[in-house]
Amino acid sequence: MSFLLKSMVSSQVKNLGLGGGEEEKKDDGAAVDPAAAAGMTREEYEEYQKQVVEEKMERDAEFAHKKAERATLRVHLREKYRLPKSEQDENAIQMAGDDVDIPEELRKMVDEDTVEEEEKDSILGQIQNIQNMDMDTIKEKAQATFSEMKEAAEQKCTVM
Repeated sequence: MSFLLKSMVSSQVKNLGLGGGEEEKKDDGAAVDPAAAAGMTREEYEEYQKQVVEEKMERDAEFAHKKAERATLRVHLREKYRLPKSEQDENAIQMAGDDVDIPEELRKMVDEDTVEEEEKDSILGQIQNIQNMDMDTIKEKAQATFSEMKEAAEQKCTVM
């Protein structure tokens, strides 16, 4: 609330022309070099700028590496499910270098999914799935399938 009151009063004072001294200070501040404005010496400011640039480069490199890891995972999944390749993923991997691997956590997740799918695809997995089903459910499904086949045959065959 005090901020609102202060800003309203200061804007009114500026409109009256009593705050002219601040405008002159702003004009003088534009000519001062950025090191002095930041309260540092020229050498400190240059070192600071160099450090900022290095940190940005490190962040960009880390980002590119993470992006390449995700692209590697997508390529792996595309190969697994026989999907078409993507040029973007190939380019991202090449930009980050060819030493990019799938992150360990994602590799564990993919391996777990692969094991589960292999279990479901095997005959033993199908048998276990049947054992988990209720006999009434199996009977209902069989009757529904038989009645659907019978109806389809009646529609196609005029003799029946």
